[in-house]
Amino acid sequence: MLKVLILGSSSATPAFKRFPSAQIVSHNERFYLLDCGEGAQLQLLKYKIRLHRLDAIFISHLHGDHFFGLPGLLSTLNMQERTAPLTVYGPEGLREIIELQFKLSESTIRYPLDFRVLTPQDFGTVIFESRTLEVISIPLKHRIFCSGFLLREKPKKRKFMLSEAIRYEVPKEYFTLLKLGNSVTLPDERIIVPEMVLGKEDPSESYAYCSDTQYSEELKQYIYQVDLLYHEATFMEAHLERAKATAHSTGKQAATIASLSEVRKLIIGHFSARYPDLEPLLVEARSVFANTDLAIEGCVFETNGNS
Repeated sequence: MLKVLILGSSSATPAFKRFPSAQIVSHNERFYLLDCGEGAQLQLLKYKIRLHRLDAIFISHLHGDHFFGLPGLLSTLNMQERTAPLTVYGPEGLREIIELQFKLSESTIRYPLDFRVLTPQDFGTVIFESRTLEVISIPLKHRIFCSGFLLREKPKKRKFMLSEAIRYEVPKEYFTLLKLGNSVTLPDERIIVPEMVLGKEDPSESYAYCSDTQYSEELKQYIYQVDLLYHEATFMEAHLERAKATAHSTGKQAATIASLSEVRKLIIGHFSARYPDLEPLLVEARSVFANTDLAIEGCVFETNGNS
């Protein structure tokens, strides 16, 4: 299961106690930071995120509301005497920005810090993987290069049913082979296939993060039937022309792509500061895709349907 904690949901500037874009995704007790807008550190402290469990950071693009919090966070990790390596994925130029700030402030990062540059050639490919999780770069259509991120669990191992192994009188020395999906032939010439002693495979769950993008049906091939989708919804339909001019989406457009992609649940965020009240935006999105919620700071969403 993937858990998504909303740290920031505002576009461009902080407004109405809404912070710029940042989210924490947790999986198997490890944390992954998606974008790092201004104030992300404060939010991480507020919600008691254990920074030593932070495995990787993913920056979607180089607009300030998505990465201005990164230099401070990296410095804090250094002051906390982090020793574990940390990889930051982001567009070309991110490394130069961060290293220049450290150089001019005479700051030193003592833990291994690795920057991985994302390019259009990475779209649709796995850019990060752990034993149980993989992250895929997905193309977004914005004013500058922008990458979304699909976090997907790897196929899960099927549970070994000891009771069935006993029922079929399978000697213990064959258990490991069966757990690995191999058929075995017993001394009495009976053939035991994995399906006889393994339970059903638990479905792998997925979360797609689409930070800044204009409406694009090309997304469907990357986010089709994901369990949970975050899609920016900067404007309402009344400001559709403004959305087009700035390469952003409306709540209704986010709901439309969610419907076309047959996702299980939609979260909308990246709200313009022109909307102190977000309820009308939510109503507009739900008119197209009912299972929609607002990305409000502190809210936690899970890929298994809980929130």
